[in-house]
Amino acid sequence: MEGTNIYAIIETGGKQYRVTPGQTVDVDNLNVIEGDAVELDKVLVLGDDKVTTFGTPNVEGAKVLATSHGTIRGDKIIVYKFKSKVRYHKKTGHHQLYTRLAIDKIEAPGVEHKEPVKKSSRRKKEEAESGS
Repeated sequence: MEGTNIYAIIETGGKQYRVTPGQTVDVDNLNVIEGDAVELDKVLVLGDDKVTTFGTPNVEGAKVLATSHGTIRGDKIIVYKFKSKVRYHKKTGHHQLYTRLAIDKIEAPGVEHKEPVKKSSRRKKEEAESGS
């Protein structure tokens, strides 16, 4: 699944998100530091232009790699409690914490992703002497 429009549906924090590479998504607060890499392995659906793979419940071997952009606060929610005729009222507010993730890569199962081997520009002394 190396299509141009690859997507995945992941689960984190009890919620499901449809993500694509290069996307930024706000998920429930994770215990990660800004700049750390996050590996999300609860991939429920993996798809592209041609093929869609559904997990039972997860797609085995599929991973979504993301980078944390830190913790942010959501919009303020006002909670107001009121009881008539007893002069009771209470007003409180709440900001939910979210972790902002930038989706770097979606890895499909069965695809080996190796780090590229850096080739040296100089030939070894033995190769030069043997004439090859």
